[in-house]
Amino acid sequence: MKRLYRSTKDRYVAGVLGGLGIYLKVDPNILRLLFVIGLVFTAFFGLALVYLAAALLIPSEGGSHI
Repeated sequence: MKRLYRSTKDRYVAGVLGGLGIYLKVDPNILRLLFVIGLVFTAFFGLALVYLAAALLIPSEGGSHI
């Protein structure tokens, strides 16, 4: 069974997009670019809250904390 984890190796902030890239088998840099574009269109608020919630709710790969 495939599980979503925050990446501990491919991370810039909390590893959410790195882990999502691994889970979806997509280059995490593409997800990061889409995230930054999405931040601009949501005036940094909506998508930033989603990222924060994901960073708090998705477990880290290997069980360590942020």
